[in-house]
Amino acid sequence: MDKLNLIFLDTETTGIGSEDRLCQVAYKFQGIEKEALFKPPISIGIDAMAVAHITNKMVADKEQFLDSQMYRDLAGIFSSEHILVAHNAGFDVEMLRREKLKPKKTIDTFKLAQYFDAAGEVPKYALQYLRYYYDLEVLNAPAHDALGDIRVLEKLFYYYFEKMLIGSKDEMAIIQEMLDVSARPVLVKKFNFGKYIGISVSDVAMKDRGYLQWLLNEKVRARDQEENNDENWIYTLEHYLL
Repeated sequence: MDKLNLIFLDTETTGIGSEDRLCQVAYKFQGIEKEALFKPPISIGIDAMAVAHITNKMVADKEQFLDSQMYRDLAGIFSSEHILVAHNAGFDVEMLRREKLKPKKTIDTFKLAQYFDAAGEVPKYALQYLRYYYDLEVLNAPAHDALGDIRVLEKLFYYYFEKMLIGSKDEMAIIQEMLDVSARPVLVKKFNFGKYIGISVSDVAMKDRGYLQWLLNEKVRARDQEENNDENWIYTLEHYLL
C-alpha cells in the first residue's frame, strides 16, 4: 500500500443542517499535518459550539475557506486519485462539496467499524468511543478538535488495516475492499436511540414493524427535504420491512 496516497481529514462545522458550513479543517497528507480555523458564511450554532468549542468570536478575523491556501492545496490533492479517509465520511464529503471540493475516492472508518462488528457487540461507533473501546494509543488528541480527531482517525484506520492484513498479504486488495465497503450502505444492527435503544433491529422487526415503518418514513422525509440523508438507516429499515 502506498501510504502517501491517503489523506486523513476531519471538519468541524457550524452545525449539521442543510445550510451549515465548515469552520475548521485538519488533515494529514504525506506525513504532514495541517489545521486551520475559517470564518464561515453563516454563524456557528450554539449546539456546534458546545461540541467543538469553536465560537463566532474565534473565527471573526479568520479568512474564508475558499480564499485560503488550504483550499488550494486540497483542490490539488483531490484533483488526483488520492484517497480521502474520514469517519462518517459522508458528512465531511458533503461539507467539502459545499466548498466546491469533491474527493474521487473515500474510505469511511465509520462504515468499517460496523462491517467488522458482525455480531453487533460494539455499543457505539463514534470515533472517540472506538478510540477507547479498542484501547488505541493516541498522543495529543483532544476530542471534537479536528486535528485531534485525525490523529485518532489514522490510528483507527491502521487498526482495521492490520486486522485485514492477517488474512491477506495483498495490501492493494485490502484498500479496494475498504473502498467497496465505504461505497455502500451498511446494515445497522442495534438501535442506539429511542425506546428500543440497545435492542437489535431484527428483534424490533418481529414485534413492532409499525415503529420501523414510522422511522423509515421519517428518515425518507428528512432525506427528501435535504435535512439529513441517513442512508444506512434507510437501507436497514427497507431491508427488514421487505
